[in-house]
Amino acid sequence: MVAAKKVVLAYSGGVDTSICIPYLKNIYGVSEVIAYIADLGQGDDLNIVKQKALDSGASEAFIGNLVESFIENYAYPAIRANALYLGKYPLSTALARPLIAENLVATARSCDAMAVAHGCTGKGNDQVRFDLAINALGPDLEIITPAREWKMSREEAISYGEKFGIPAPVSKKSPYSIDVNLLGRSVEAGYLEDPMRPPSDDVFEMTASIQEAPDISEEVEIEFKNGYPIKFGGENLKSIELIKSANILAGKHGFGRIDMIEDRVVGIKSREIYETPGLLLLIKAHKELESITLSPEVIDFKEFIEKKWSQLVYQGFWFGPLKEALDSFIESTQKNVNGIVKIRLHKGNAIIVGRNSSNNSLYREDLATYSHDDSFNHENAKGFIYMWGMANKIWAESSLKDSK
Repeated sequence: MVAAKKVVLAYSGGVDTSICIPYLKNIYGVSEVIAYIADLGQGDDLNIVKQKALDSGASEAFIGNLVESFIENYAYPAIRANALYLGKYPLSTALARPLIAENLVATARSCDAMAVAHGCTGKGNDQVRFDLAINALGPDLEIITPAREWKMSREEAISYGEKFGIPAPVSKKSPYSIDVNLLGRSVEAGYLEDPMRPPSDDVFEMTASIQEAPDISEEVEIEFKNGYPIKFGGENLKSIELIKSANILAGKHGFGRIDMIEDRVVGIKSREIYETPGLLLLIKAHKELESITLSPEVIDFKEFIEKKWSQLVYQGFWFGPLKEALDSFIESTQKNVNGIVKIRLHKGNAIIVGRNSSNNSLYREDLATYSHDDSFNHENAKGFIYMWGMANKIWAESSLKDSK
């Protein structure tokens, strides 16, 4: 039994979140369950999902249009941070959770609810991300997590729902657990739990296979201003359309598939399949532009910051003091990240073929050239090398004395 009588539930329309509604009422004694449905560009007809929530016993159901905020306030900061968890995964799923939690808390406030609920299990990362974000934004709110407590199999969960008029899924049961939003797809479970078994073609929807990808390569220019992507293929595009265009082009050429062993927050290693064509392409382009606009010292230190930033987001600390401090550092590095990167896409590859920054480039052709008319004074190198290696030379002379 819980203290709250009115609860806001993060609702997706799946089996678990659907049966959460009668479960909260009958087991926890909740009188009102308000379903919150996040529109993250996943492509579903959310009015159908809303009606299912009401049919399952929700007193109210809200659809939150979060797509623009998702891209501009979550995906774009990740691009500026070159965020890749374990150097591979661009956090497409992890970035969505704090945004959903933020709106769960806001909905609870507006509905005068004293609790929020979600359908995450005890093995995954999302429970951590939701709980930490909710605690950071609404520490006074109670968090209810039925799926961590009911110990039902999927079949038992379906049977439980049928008792309350919630229909079983009509389609053939998928062997996978899939999460989708505008940034990409994450796929796990089923035979994918065997790390030696390659994924079959039905795992993928956003990206072409190498065999199906065009035989002819295609080049695209991506322009950035202050580290934000502003043009794709020469077109000024708003954030949502830019991501969509990047998804389509990169996916068409089979770029953006990730098959990895992932270290979950709870200590479990899991095999995950991701499709993140647009986000991965934009991060690659952004990082390349930084190579020509940032000093070597900043690049070196920023790589450390990027790794920590990615870990914090993956682990659920989007709303936290260290993440906030790292955001300030990243922000200070981006004012000169302006320019264009040209990428050639072909058969699963995204190959950098050009980069330029008209006003902020630190590349000087007159210094880099090896032609005879360059202005570089080669004699200066001798004194530089002497001073640069002085400590090492002293060490070597001392070692030579010791050996005699």
